[in-house]
Amino acid sequence: MEIQDLPQDKKIILFDSVCNLCDSSVQYVIKHDKKDVFRFVSLQSELGQKILKHIGINPIHTDSIVLYEPGISYYYKSTAALHIAKGLSGIFTFATIFTILPTGLRDFVYDYVAKNRYKWYGKKESCMIPTPDLKAKFLE
Repeated sequence: MEIQDLPQDKKIILFDSVCNLCDSSVQYVIKHDKKDVFRFVSLQSELGQKILKHIGINPIHTDSIVLYEPGISYYYKSTAALHIAKGLSGIFTFATIFTILPTGLRDFVYDYVAKNRYKWYGKKESCMIPTPDLKAKFLE
């Protein structure tokens, strides 16, 4: 899939596919994405690398979740997490209250968790293989 072939009506979450915390977060988003808003791309994949290059993020320095809205904008770190929470059903829309905190403070906490995520939650040997039902939510 090329950049121009991305679904324009979906928000694309780029995530670390070998991180257990990230994988759990993706599973959580899938479960609570009642409006079918999100699609997922591994940061380690060829498409993930193309998207990062397209939006101007250096893939070498990316240890963060990225939310890409094709043709509109992109977000990373805590801002991406808050925009994702806003798109979920239920109580998570209230997470947007954290936007009142300065981005620097939110990203400081985000970076601390990101830096320690493998130590705290572990790392997979390989990427998750989605079930046939979920395969359509993952872009290749």
